Parts: sequence; C-alpha cells; structure tokens
Amino acid sequence: MAIDRRQLIIEAATNSFSLFGYKATTMDQVAKLANVGKGTIYTFFKNKEELFDEIISTLIRDMKTVAEEAMDRNLTFFENANRVLFRLLEFRKSHQLTIKLFQEERDIGTKAVVDVVQRMEQAIIHYMKDIIQEAIDRGEILPCNPEITAFVMLKLYVSLIFDWEQYHEPLNKEEIADLFQLYFFKGLEK
Repeated sequence: MAIDRRQLIIEAATNSFSLFGYKATTMDQVAKLANVGKGTIYTFFKNKEELFDEIISTLIRDMKTVAEEAMDRNLTFFENANRVLFRLLEFRKSHQLTIKLFQEERDIGTKAVVDVVQRMEQAIIHYMKDIIQEAIDRGEILPCNPEITAFVMLKLYVSLIFDWEQYHEPLNKEEIADLFQLYFFKGLEK
C-alpha cells in the first residue's frame, strides 16, 4: 500500500499549527512530524503559506459541511439561522486548529492568521447571506441587506458565546436562541 505523503504532510502541518500556531510552526517541524525529508514537502507545497492555505481551505469546506448538515428545510428561517450559527461556532470552539488560530490572532496578531480568521468569517457570512436572501425571497422576513444582516448575526453570536463567557457563566443553547430571538429576529418579523 502506497503512503500518501502529501496527506501525511497536511496532517503533520495541521497538528503543528494546532499545537504551536502559525508563527511558531516551521517546515522542519512539519517534516519531522510527517517523518519525511524537508525536500519532500517542497515537492507538494512551495512554502509554509501554501501549505497553510491548503489546510484552511479544507477547514472552510468542513465548516460549510457542518452548516449544511444543520439546515432543515422543514424549519423556519429563524430556527435554521440559529442552528447553523450555533453549529459553526461549536465547531470553532471544539476544533483545535481554530482555537489556536483565534488565540494567535488575539495574542500576537500574526498577519497570515488575521487574514485567515477574516477568511473564515467571510465564508460564514457568505453562507448566511444566501440563507437570508432565500428567506427574503420567500417573504419569510422583511427585505434587508443580506450581507450586513449576516455580519451582524455572526457578531452577535460570537459575542454571546465567546465574549460573554470571559466574565460570566456560559449561556446554554436555549438561552442564546432566546436572546437571539429577542434582540434580532423580532426586528425582521413581518
């Protein structure tokens, strides 16, 4: 059975980025973790940035899959928006790489990481924008700017889950849904 060296390298790099962050990860570390020569990495990836980009692209695809699995066409826009955002943020909280990236963005502000965090947020906003536009088209919610609405929804969710927990007891899923309903969805109802 042939060993998929490219996949070994990706897995090793993901582990390294998850443990040490982007800035502290070196190609030497990745080679050591993958048990390959450093030159082998360069047969697949030009540099650390290209390797990182490959991993982040996969991560964003995984996030989209999580969001799609949360959708239930039998539920209302409000229920689906709540489910999608909650699942995406649960994914973000439980996925070791995203935890490390958000920590590095906050503590160090590494440019490549700041860009990646923004790219992940844009992917969520883009996905939510489509859900909002569909709800507008169905007449389920009032006309609004879907991109701004998706941005505000994401930021409210992030605040209720991450920012609130820094100084308070964490909110459970139902409390977050109730607050989201109260502060946000009531304003969009017809």
